[in-house]
Amino acid sequence: MTHLDGNALAGELSKFFAFDITTARGRCAGCGTIAELARAMLYTEAAGVVARCANCDNVLITVVESDDRAWLGFTGVSAIELRR
Repeated sequence: MTHLDGNALAGELSKFFAFDITTARGRCAGCGTIAELARAMLYTEAAGVVARCANCDNVLITVVESDDRAWLGFTGVSAIELRR
């Protein structure tokens, strides 16, 4: 299975956030690595989009959409740091 880098999340998450969230730093709940979300590995070949930690492969974020709703899962991110 091939992957894109986390920069590809910009398009997916811009639907829900008014800024480029890939510039934010997140802490992986699996290994504790703190990195920009743009560094995540993005897999798009499943029913939705899955972003995984580039360090430990832990699932960070999931995005699943249907015609009238979307589900965002941030279960693998223990914190997100946003610059003001």
